[in-house]
Amino acid sequence: MLAQLLNGLASASSLFLLSLGLTLIFGVSRVVNFAHGSLAMLGLYLGVSLAGTLIPLLGALGFWAAVAGAALAVAVVGALVERGLLRRLYGSPELFQLVATFALVLIIRDATLAIWGADDRLGPKAPGLTGVLAPGTLNLPVYDLLLMATGLVVLGLVQWIMAATRWGLQLRAATEDREMALAVGVDERRLFTQVFALGAGLAGLAGALQMPREPAALTYDLQVVAEAFVVTVVGGMGSVTGAFVAAMMIGIVKAACVALGTIEVAGVELVLPKLTLVIEFLLMAVVLAVRPWGLFGRPAAPARAARTEMHPLPPPTRRGNGLLALAVAVLVALPWLAADMPYLLVLAVDVLIAGLFAASLYVLMGPGGMHSFGHAAFLGLGAYGAALAAPWVAQALPGLASTGPGGLASALLCVAAGMLLAWAGAAVYGFVVLRAAGVYAAMLTLAFAQITWSVAFQWDAVTGGSNGLFGFWPQGWLSTREGYYWFVLGVACAGGLLLRHVLHAPFGLTLRMTRDAPLRAESLGLPVFAVRWTAFMAAGALAGVAGGLTVFAKGSVAPDLLAIPRSVDALVMTLLGGLQSLAGPWVGALVYTVGQDFLARATEYWRAAIGVAMLAMVMLAPGGLTGLGRRRARAEVA
Repeated sequence: MLAQLLNGLASASSLFLLSLGLTLIFGVSRVVNFAHGSLAMLGLYLGVSLAGTLIPLLGALGFWAAVAGAALAVAVVGALVERGLLRRLYGSPELFQLVATFALVLIIRDATLAIWGADDRLGPKAPGLTGVLAPGTLNLPVYDLLLMATGLVVLGLVQWIMAATRWGLQLRAATEDREMALAVGVDERRLFTQVFALGAGLAGLAGALQMPREPAALTYDLQVVAEAFVVTVVGGMGSVTGAFVAAMMIGIVKAACVALGTIEVAGVELVLPKLTLVIEFLLMAVVLAVRPWGLFGRPAAPARAARTEMHPLPPPTRRGNGLLALAVAVLVALPWLAADMPYLLVLAVDVLIAGLFAASLYVLMGPGGMHSFGHAAFLGLGAYGAALAAPWVAQALPGLASTGPGGLASALLCVAAGMLLAWAGAAVYGFVVLRAAGVYAAMLTLAFAQITWSVAFQWDAVTGGSNGLFGFWPQGWLSTREGYYWFVLGVACAGGLLLRHVLHAPFGLTLRMTRDAPLRAESLGLPVFAVRWTAFMAAGALAGVAGGLTVFAKGSVAPDLLAIPRSVDALVMTLLGGLQSLAGPWVGALVYTVGQDFLARATEYWRAAIGVAMLAMVMLAPGGLTGLGRRRARAEVA
């Protein structure tokens, strides 16, 4: 137990170094920096390269020179990112900043691929620190002791800077009350650049210090950024002490799970080491359920009533109805129009499913005003629900199993089963999530998505584990490209039209009021929580329908359908299309899916190309493609 505890504290110290930079950046600039893990990855790669050059020249000193050089280089990169990109987005909504920093994730990953290649790179051991403490008993690497000491030294140094220096006092003032700090003369632009450089440097330091413990790999960025977010949110956004306490809690709890192994509770055998994949997210869910602003955070101020409606939803017009009818007619005729291009139907199915998924998130982000970083949970629940229901449906109505004649009723029943499972998950998750606010609520959705992913990844007997479930091909007339395409088109049109009707009905108007003026809505006697909870469940059910359709389009379902990148895809598609129109998520899904398919076949560095396009969208068309079209139409009228 002691050995595992000390090992957990060493990991917690590394996690604290990474999270501290994220905490400082958010505390001052309020930017949710999704690229923080990419900066740590960059520090790890730079450290490995510099160590290979400097150790032969400087000996043991070369290792530490490589660590320091990597941290300084990443700090410079952070300053350039802040000055060149984020400075232009400080007045934008948090979601646009999130999309911009995720675009940086894609760009940095492909830049790393171009420079260092796709193979993992092993770093050197720290000279003089390669032994273990108490061989045969603790077997604790001496380097882990250094990591623990480093975390404590950095914590003390940052606390001293914030308490005893003029710059630190400015940092604290900007964290606690940014408007007042600006009023008394704090240079906002310089402070933001300095803090972002410091946060990036700490991320680079955390990455470089991992050289002796793990190889530099392209997957390191998303692997660590989720844990850093958890630490930052559990401790309280902007709290240095909170980040340290949260990192220690997570490290100790993980170590305890490994040390205790399998235990029996009320006759049920629990394999605790399996919880290490998700224990930090369970901890975050518990903490935020009890204290929605984190351990050391402060409650957010109540939202004021908006002077004008945010993201107004225009009523249907004759011109809009005509365009919608024309679009549906073209889609219905697509199998004949593209008879010589069979792949086009496969791509069209992907676009329709992606559009339905993005439209479900639009319900939350647009009329609901709620953020979700884990919407893929409902896509995955819908997919697994449909897949698990298929054998049962096949016995009652032979259809969508791998054997037996096909049938429309079987397909609808399986998709309905997925929708019900996603609806149930949204009911449970939404009841907890909606009691938090702002970025804390969004991070709770991420926590629940990761918990759901962990269950799907490890429950081999039911979900197939990491291999997933497969063999779910539609039979009969649905087995043809045209048949399944028309089926998906019918379901997507039904979902889109139902959503259009509901959001223009009194419920939609009430939902928008709870978004723009929640206090006023409560004073009028409207059940704000119930309305928002209903919308959350409806969005989850619609995403579940998209998941059910995905299973039979691909023939299988795997845990990656619940992963973080899937949730980010939905965010990007929704924001790309725009929140001002119901057509936005469908337009965004079309452009994003087709663009991704084209770029993936055109270049090895397609992720960077998508990242550049996302940055262009955020900078040039923050209202999305539909918002850009509206501005042009108003300009022509004027």
